[in-house]
Amino acid sequence: MAYIRRRGCKCPKDAKRCTCGAKWSFTVDIGVDPVTGKRKQYTKSGFDTRRDAELAAAKVEAEVASGTFVRETRVTFEEYAELWLKTYRMSGHKPSSVRLREFQVQVLLRYFAKLPLPSISRKRYRETVLDLCSKMERKTVREIHGVARAIFRMAVQDGDLKTDPTEHVKIPTDSEETELPKYMEKEQLREFLRLAKYRGLPGDYPFFLLLAYTGMRIGEACALKWADVNRQERTISINGTLWNPNDISTQYEILPPKTKKSRRTIEVDPIVFAALDEWKAKQNEVKMLHRKTYHDGDFVFGRIDAAYGYPPKIRTMELRMDRLTQWMNLPYRLTPHSLRHTHVSLLAEAGVSLEAIMDRIGHSDGKVTRQVYLHVTKQMKSDAAQKFSALMSDVVKL
Repeated sequence: MAYIRRRGCKCPKDAKRCTCGAKWSFTVDIGVDPVTGKRKQYTKSGFDTRRDAELAAAKVEAEVASGTFVRETRVTFEEYAELWLKTYRMSGHKPSSVRLREFQVQVLLRYFAKLPLPSISRKRYRETVLDLCSKMERKTVREIHGVARAIFRMAVQDGDLKTDPTEHVKIPTDSEETELPKYMEKEQLREFLRLAKYRGLPGDYPFFLLLAYTGMRIGEACALKWADVNRQERTISINGTLWNPNDISTQYEILPPKTKKSRRTIEVDPIVFAALDEWKAKQNEVKMLHRKTYHDGDFVFGRIDAAYGYPPKIRTMELRMDRLTQWMNLPYRLTPHSLRHTHVSLLAEAGVSLEAIMDRIGHSDGKVTRQVYLHVTKQMKSDAAQKFSALMSDVVKL
């Protein structure tokens, strides 16, 4: 049975009506502490009328009876976010993933740090999402939203929170998200590779040729080792990706590929092997010349400048591509990742199945890959229909 009372009333005891503004509260037994054996009670105040307190008490008693009652904690979002991060760090995730989650949590802390978890309403969370959408790309907001959901869900599962404020909150779509990923047409790729070969810096041509002919991720190419190159079978194996968060050549780490599907073996065109052989000859010359300081990590694209032998920095290769594309008449900026999309588009144009393409580039469920593929094949179907119409134009003239 709930105990209902008015707390802190300063009115005279013989007063018929309270005029001091004191609020009503209730206290309900919610079970027995398994450690001490003593009864546990739940008290809540702030009700304007006795009737409001009685209704709230009845609801709690019903939840206790059905086993659905949750005694919400007053722990702050900041404290719970740190607990979630600690769990994430100890779950074997890659350093790059941990660093990304730490950044996403820091963004959320700007809005919720010192707030008790139960005080964060769905309305407040929705307003936060909208504010983030006005400042960041939707993809980034969607990833931050995923971390927030994980934190609040853990609090619900732990019995510290009754409802998840992120539930039913959706990230507004952006018209730019529906745009086709940027890639080169066949003639544009030919022009780019010609520039890389004749106007590029040492190593540009084999590096970008490899990306365009394999659909390899830039981090995978930077981490590639000569032991992964099988000239006899004409294959290249993807076994790692470069991690260099401080953008310092000597402070790198080779991590496992992005996904299980990313660990793969690719059949490669002889043109690529010819370019790699020529590059290796140049690399060996530098290796002999600087053998005392050369970092022999067996990297295919080991640097031949100051940081001899170390894998190239991803940012450096992005800038090198900018240097080459400045001589092209392109309507938009392209990055090394655009060569991955280019590879997909050319495979689709050649009639390769979507399943085979995804297997080649290491995707198990690639939305962007599918988007490029469908765009190219749709155009091919349209061209086929037009060619057929032109062929049959005389037939229907009876």
